[in-house]
Amino acid sequence: MITHQSRTHARPTPCRSPGPPLDVVEWRLCRLREAGFPPGLAESLARQGVDLHGLLELVDTGCPPELAARILSPLDDIVVTEPPRAG
Repeated sequence: MITHQSRTHARPTPCRSPGPPLDVVEWRLCRLREAGFPPGLAESLARQGVDLHGLLELVDTGCPPELAARILSPLDDIVVTEPPRAG
């Protein structure tokens, strides 16, 4: 008889500090690192106003961290130029 065991996604323990609460940037960095973001990308994203929950949701659904960062990167970094007007 074959039984199917339900898979539970064992997540690492959440980022916690034994003392006072962690700094927000440190907490964001810790959460991103736990989700599998490379150190440099995690640090950059932790300091930006990128939607942390959106990033984690994308990664949880199978999106690679680098692509999740590109999808949710702020549009402020993109320079939009208007095409020349016919005169």
